[in-house]
Amino acid sequence: MDVKDAVLQRRSVRSYKNKDVKLEVLGEILDIARYAASSGNLQNWKFIIVTDDKVKEEIATVCLEQMWMTEAPAYIVICNQFKKVTETFGKLGKMYSIQNCANVATTIMLLAKEYGLDTCWIGGFNNDSIQRILKIPEDVDPEIILTIGYENDVKVSEPVREELKTLVFFEKWGKKEAKIKGGFFNKLKKILKK
Repeated sequence: MDVKDAVLQRRSVRSYKNKDVKLEVLGEILDIARYAASSGNLQNWKFIIVTDDKVKEEIATVCLEQMWMTEAPAYIVICNQFKKVTETFGKLGKMYSIQNCANVATTIMLLAKEYGLDTCWIGGFNNDSIQRILKIPEDVDPEIILTIGYENDVKVSEPVREELKTLVFFEKWGKKEAKIKGGFFNKLKKILKK
């Protein structure tokens, strides 16, 4: 699967088959994901793979009681060693460290598609509870939880996305026209249809 297909096929899946994901597959995904870009190449992420049903239930409970999460055979908890980044970049380092974790999470989700797996990004949870459940040190933040598994045969709706022309400006905010003969959006549509 190429990257374009992975991006277009990725969905937030909330219903999974009762089928384990091999740890070897998760290991391959994380081994490749560690090549994701990070500020100053500091790679401030750590991963916790969770497969124990009791622990998954505890986590789902503190994720705003999203109990559907327990259907997923595994979670990947992305932890943020933010001090690695704040020591280099000062006050802005905290924001950079979160961006780095978001980037590696996106990379994991796209790689999962390559392996026939589906994911859902969970950002709503009680940090203190996740730290307690997973024994994460105080100076490390649980940043993102990804559920991962094989999608159940439930039809996931097509995503609603804004049209590109409402999202893109040229040279400055609000400027909708580019200096491209034939129009930027017309050329782009032709390119994407190939």
